[in-house]
Order: sequence, then C-alpha cells, then structure tokens
Amino acid sequence: MTQTAWHADPLVWGHGPRVFEAFLEPTCPYSVRAFGKFDDLLELAGEDRISIKIRLQSQPWHMYSGVIVRCILAASTLAGGKAAAKAVMTAVAAHREEFEFERHCRGANLDATPNDIIARIEGYSGVQLAEAFAIPDLDREIKWHCKYARQNGIHVSPTFMIDGLVHADIGSGDAVADWSARLLKG
Repeated sequence: MTQTAWHADPLVWGHGPRVFEAFLEPTCPYSVRAFGKFDDLLELAGEDRISIKIRLQSQPWHMYSGVIVRCILAASTLAGGKAAAKAVMTAVAAHREEFEFERHCRGANLDATPNDIIARIEGYSGVQLAEAFAIPDLDREIKWHCKYARQNGIHVSPTFMIDGLVHADIGSGDAVADWSARLLKG
C-alpha cells in the first residue's frame, strides 16, 4: 500500500513578531465572532507587525465539532492550503446554526450524518474536501491542536494567547482596536 504524502498548511496569517493565538471552536458563537474580526485586526495592526494563529479547539457539546474541525484541517491539505481552510471556516461561520444542535441536543441535525455535514460544507465553501477528509492519518494534525491546547491549559473557546501567554481578559466582544493596542504595546 502506497502512502500519499500530505501537508496541513498552518493556519497563520501575518508574519509579524507579535503572535496572537486564538483557540476557536468553529460553531461556537463567540469563536465565530472572534474569527470575523481577524482580517480587520491584521489590517489595523499590520501583517508585518503581528501574526494570527488559529488553533482549533474541538468541544464535545458542539455535536459536530470533531467532523467540522477535521473538515477545516482537511481543507488545509489541499492546493489552496490555509485559504481553503479559511473558506471552510468562513462558510461554517456564515451558516453556523446549520451545523449546530438546538440547545446542544435536538433539532434537524439529529438526522444529519457526517457525510451530510461534509456535503453541506462543500456546498457553502466551494471547497471539495471529502477526499482529503478521508486521509487516514489526518488525525495526527487534529491531535496536535488538542495537545497544544491542553499543554497551555486551554479548555474552552475562544481563548487567546499573546506571545505564548494566555490572556483570560481578552474576549471576542472586545473591539478590534483594543486587540490591536494590546498586541502592539510593549
């Protein structure tokens, strides 16, 4: 059996020395709110001054979290790399309620299968990721995200780190200008 080589493109935007890491669960409303601010943050602070790193924080009470996280990481292995992954995250964020359960336990998604979720994501994002989703050892990338979060004491989303230190007082409801000021001081 021949193993095909694959590479997950890191979910990093910007190339500056100040590092803003965001631990996000793709269907969490607060994570979605934070994700929606990253382009503005990069524009305001400057891509040459900061780097934004998205770390995926799967959470079991978001019932399809694991499937969606795998979809994002699968997309990152495709030709578009992080742009494809961002398209998937953007699609999920724009249609968040279609990937979530009502009160985390009921609703139409009770009848959805993982294949339904993948097809929905492909339809909304335009990224054909089903084949990449089936990469047998893609779980090593998923496990890396989980391990990294646990090593840093992160259990919920969204959680933010600046230069490797958790900042529990930063929230998704903060203004982009406040995030920028925090990142660029000192």
